[in-house]
Amino acid sequence: MAKDGSTAATDGTATGSGDLARSLELLWGTGDRPSRGPKPGLTLDRIVTAAVAVADAEGLAAVSMRRLSTELGAGTMSLYRYVPGKAELLDLMLDRVLGEPLPTDAERPVDEPPADWRASVDTMARTYLDNLRRHPWLLKINQARTVLGPSALRGLELSLTALRSMGLRDPELISVIITVNSFVEGLARTRADAAEAVRETGLSDQEFWDNQRPYLERAMLSGAYPMMAGLSEDTFSAEFDHFEFGLRRLIAGFEALVEERTAERATPGTTDGTTHGTADGTAERTAARK
Repeated sequence: MAKDGSTAATDGTATGSGDLARSLELLWGTGDRPSRGPKPGLTLDRIVTAAVAVADAEGLAAVSMRRLSTELGAGTMSLYRYVPGKAELLDLMLDRVLGEPLPTDAERPVDEPPADWRASVDTMARTYLDNLRRHPWLLKINQARTVLGPSALRGLELSLTALRSMGLRDPELISVIITVNSFVEGLARTRADAAEAVRETGLSDQEFWDNQRPYLERAMLSGAYPMMAGLSEDTFSAEFDHFEFGLRRLIAGFEALVEERTAERATPGTTDGTTHGTADGTAERTAARK
């Protein structure tokens, strides 16, 4: 473990694996800016933008300081004046893409109550799925110890604001966000893995399953798998929308919990233990959730 408390990683695929203090300085704009040496016009923003573009097009493994220097037309050493290395750059890239779907302060309506929490959950899930489609490399990152920057915190703030009408305890609100994100990540990873398998093997999904068909048909006729053999023809149809099905079931489950909490509050002499945090200690609690 590094002296700053970050985890060790050599491949740059884990957030918080570099110089934690330097990443935080860069994310929050408190670090010293280069005063001499770099190519005129080179900025940290341009470096992060180029890194995200390379990762989107070719994957995270293609991102290197040497590659970025070529993309930006600058010397490799010039980049190091702005960011120590790939691990710290990854922290900046993650915060950048997490902020893409968020409204700016100017776009946020003033004094407008949050939309129905069900619509908020729906929007949260669809927005995250879209983000993962545009940036599939996000699925390759270990975010167990994410370095929290402005975009990450703003996203969490907006999510909590949109969900507060659920009337749940603070840990439960965080769990709603984790549950939705985990569901979306699971489906997105399955789709991304399927696409990667096609690229790596050269076999389409149809060709892959056609190769297995004779063996599967014999297995079904053997009588050893009666449940599988009795499934309808459309069981594994690509037309079935697992995302819509799962999202509707998640929302229905949350509705049941909200109704339960509402009933508890309406019953004299009972309490749901709802607590809401104050500004004091928020940073520690936010960091603890990761």
